[in-house]
Amino acid sequence: MPGRRSRGISIAALRPNLLIPGRSAGMITSDFCGLGFSWILGIGLKAMRRPVVGVIGSAYRIENRFATQMVGERNLRAVAEVAGALPLMFAGTPDITDIGALLDVVDGVVLTGARANVHPTRFGTEPDPRHEPYDIKRDDLALALSEASVARGIPLFGICRGLQEMNVAFGGSLHPEIRELPGRMNHRMPRLENGEIHPDPKVIFADRHEVTLVPGGTFAQILGCESIRVNSLHGQGILEPGKRVVIEGVAEDGTIEAIRIADAPGFALGVQWHAEYDPQRNPINRALFQAFGEALVTRERRV
Repeated sequence: MPGRRSRGISIAALRPNLLIPGRSAGMITSDFCGLGFSWILGIGLKAMRRPVVGVIGSAYRIENRFATQMVGERNLRAVAEVAGALPLMFAGTPDITDIGALLDVVDGVVLTGARANVHPTRFGTEPDPRHEPYDIKRDDLALALSEASVARGIPLFGICRGLQEMNVAFGGSLHPEIRELPGRMNHRMPRLENGEIHPDPKVIFADRHEVTLVPGGTFAQILGCESIRVNSLHGQGILEPGKRVVIEGVAEDGTIEAIRIADAPGFALGVQWHAEYDPQRNPINRALFQAFGEALVTRERRV
């Protein structure tokens, strides 16, 4: 009404620009009706904050000249759209990424698939030009990051190469061409008769084989079943599991397809298939990314 002063209190009136040293810039320091407005607002902002997930990059050269770090968009979409987190790409090289600083910022880590194999010297084998390319800087970072993430209880999800990195980080070994082992199938992506990669992504990422899960294991509990079908796009695979690597699922030919890290204080799972391809519509992959997202929220509440 004319002549009456509003009794409402605006944010501006509380002078949010007054900050106390040691408090974050997002907190208002004024006291409102003795309730500690800064404390209330801080709790509210934390409740609204989306978890942040670090997604590792891989070395890539544009026009074979310009060094870049690359992350497949499907990894980012899976984190954002299914896990409900904010994906944060980070360089897969210790020259740029400090592990301690990274883990102080993120709530979880995704080790993505990549074309490059883990270098054989990481598990006591001689390299062979037939199994190139390698991404040695990513090896340096990912192996140490796997151990550090598990030690700090930060949720860790390894996909394809990421599963292999987790295995090597905990003392396991890999075989550069699983299909060369007796009784194993070809796990590489489908190709045309002329040897070229099949042009249709739906064919490339189609479910190719079954995976039998350990009854009562972590994956069986998350997925609510003991047998699933998955895609297959890898040559390298686990030969010997690391000391803390627990086998949770195997393909029909015996290839290790799902693992967890024993005694990890947080989510620490790896899959050999490309779960990031279609979690928006694939119930198996959706359940895995949702479980990862739930682990992010659970850890954030504890911190």
